[in-house]
Amino acid sequence: QVQLVESGGGSVQSGGSLKLSCEASAYTYSSHCMGWFRQAPGKEREGVAAIAIYGTTRYADSVRGRFTIARDNAKNTLYLQMNSLKPEDTAMYYCAARGDDYCYTLKSFAYDYWGQGTQVTVSS
Repeated sequence: QVQLVESGGGSVQSGGSLKLSCEASAYTYSSHCMGWFRQAPGKEREGVAAIAIYGTTRYADSVRGRFTIARDNAKNTLYLQMNSLKPEDTAMYYCAARGDDYCYTLKSFAYDYWGQGTQVTVSS
């Protein structure tokens, strides 16, 4: 059974930081590309960052240099450290997993398993 559970969302002022976590079932985590996505009201879901099992990463241009994706394989946990947050980062953030370890894209259609999301709100 695939399970992804996000946590760490909240409200922060512009320029602040938040760290999101995603706990994954062992089956999901052990051999899968993992990613973070976000969706703001009225907008399409967009890919934020992805990481392969051995650490290769991919970032959206809008967050590169501000966000860092990481994974702790021993804890089956995925992280997203978000610094220098902007109001336009406000969205529901989702953890997702592909069916394999090939992190070739940040397009949501390529990811098979999804968490329920955690809300991030950045005020100006």
